[in-house]
Amino acid sequence: MKLNFDHLQRCSLTLERSLQSMAKAEPGSVDYEVFRNAVIKSFELTLETAGKLLRKVLKAYVGSPKTVDALVFKDVLRHAALHGLLTAAELERWLVYRDSRNDTDHNYGEQFADTTLALITDFQRDALALYETLRQKHG
Repeated sequence: MKLNFDHLQRCSLTLERSLQSMAKAEPGSVDYEVFRNAVIKSFELTLETAGKLLRKVLKAYVGSPKTVDALVFKDVLRHAALHGLLTAAELERWLVYRDSRNDTDHNYGEQFADTTLALITDFQRDALALYETLRQKHG
């Protein structure tokens, strides 16, 4: 089955553009907060998109699609690493990204945002790397 990974690329590029816009805004300004929120939402969307695509790709590796459907997100990431879609180092980072994403559901405020923002640049690079890996192996 041929899959389309363009949405993951688009999400990652949107995240990159949001980061660039945030960097140009005056810290503490309303514009900065708007772009910071855009960065965090782009992070969330990109992570969720990556997970959904990995789930679809893993069905080609696992005997039963129901087995893949039953996996929790972190296990999807672990299986992706087992099948060469993520390196061990990438897997560790993606697990941290997932933990940060879970925190967005429960924590709000500037300290939370700063913690998440510290991960975003690496995440954006990893998301593009995942896009390239998926495109090359399954596109």
